[in-house]
Amino acid sequence: MKVLMFGWEFPPHITGGLGTACYGLTKGLSHFDVEMLFVVPKAYGDEDQKHVHIQNAGDVTITEKKTVKQEIWNKFKYFEVGSNLIPYMDPEDFAKVFKGKIFSHTEFSEQVFASKFTFSGSYNTNLYQEVARYALIAAYLAGTNDFDIIHAHDWLTYSAGIAAKNVSGKPLVVHMHATEFDRSGENVNQKVYDIEREGMEAADKVIAVSNLTRKTIIERYGIHPDKVVTVHNSVEPISLPDFTMQKGVKEKIVTFLGRITFQKGPDYFIEAAKLVIDKDPNVRFVMAGSGDMLNKMIKRVAQLGISTKFHFAGFLKGQEVFEMFSMSDVYVMPSVSEPFGISPLEAMMSDVPVIISKQSGVAEILKHALKVNFWDVEDLADAIYGMLHYEGLSKMFIKHGKEEVESLRWENSAFKVKEVYKSLVE
Repeated sequence: MKVLMFGWEFPPHITGGLGTACYGLTKGLSHFDVEMLFVVPKAYGDEDQKHVHIQNAGDVTITEKKTVKQEIWNKFKYFEVGSNLIPYMDPEDFAKVFKGKIFSHTEFSEQVFASKFTFSGSYNTNLYQEVARYALIAAYLAGTNDFDIIHAHDWLTYSAGIAAKNVSGKPLVVHMHATEFDRSGENVNQKVYDIEREGMEAADKVIAVSNLTRKTIIERYGIHPDKVVTVHNSVEPISLPDFTMQKGVKEKIVTFLGRITFQKGPDYFIEAAKLVIDKDPNVRFVMAGSGDMLNKMIKRVAQLGISTKFHFAGFLKGQEVFEMFSMSDVYVMPSVSEPFGISPLEAMMSDVPVIISKQSGVAEILKHALKVNFWDVEDLADAIYGMLHYEGLSKMFIKHGKEEVESLRWENSAFKVKEVYKSLVE
């Protein structure tokens, strides 16, 4: 079986869990005789291609006639974005949404149809141009490659997936990693919501990363339940480093690792940290990540007077993540709304006990993790204190947690995705 797959990023060049999930799933699918052409806006040459072929969209030369392209372009939207974006974040402002006006934009004059497009591969203010170009590349690849299924991994690729389906007539699978409600709560950006809904309506099947996400898709987007399938994410086996990073401090360390945005609940982590430090000043807290709430969180830490016990580590990736885990005594994920959450699995593999919010998809499958309501700061603080001070408790969660997470393999998730593919082509 051959799959034309679209995603905005692929390791090692990632901004969050989405790229990690794409890598794990493609690796898992390779065990089931699935050939994948994974199209990214920009490839860097250092991606692992043992299990999947990475197609750099910037290397594709468009050679079709203009009349053919006009038919392609008329079948999907062109939208202009007015702010920085990353796959999971809600854009603050959409300037325009056009239908059937692709050729009114100067980027698409006749001469570009015989040339290559340039992609930055980033999430800058010119992203709307890259999304439109990427969709054109998708349509061209759909018309010039042999495949059985189209798989679009995030909402930035929905236009590409729809275009590829319209050109080829092949089934489209949309993988919903996070919804607009996860990113923004009830302050939904209507334009983003419409794009997500259109992608799911156009899809033949929608894969949700948790039952929590599936429920949101059905109830908030009106997608028929028969169309939505839950396939939980998994974790890639890792080889832990032979060394342990030197903390440089004698205190125990509690770590938050993720985007510093509304969705991840960083403010609840800070409030709980204050309660723990008041009871035991021999604890340090680390917030690793970046996001639109970072400055606000720094100010809040200063207001609470815990700056000497609280550290902002910036965005970590790759080996840096596991170096941070090697120094951590507890990992906390207090997400307000987490479609799944791969980082707790990585922490558990690194022998770190975890505390997660009940409002996370990963809570559906984990037994050996302490679970709290994200908003209950006192309960979260009690859980952190208990993990730090009751050695038998932390040892139990470390031992059984690692055994549990080692059974969560991407091959299992990939098998379920392959079954979704088979239901559409057989």
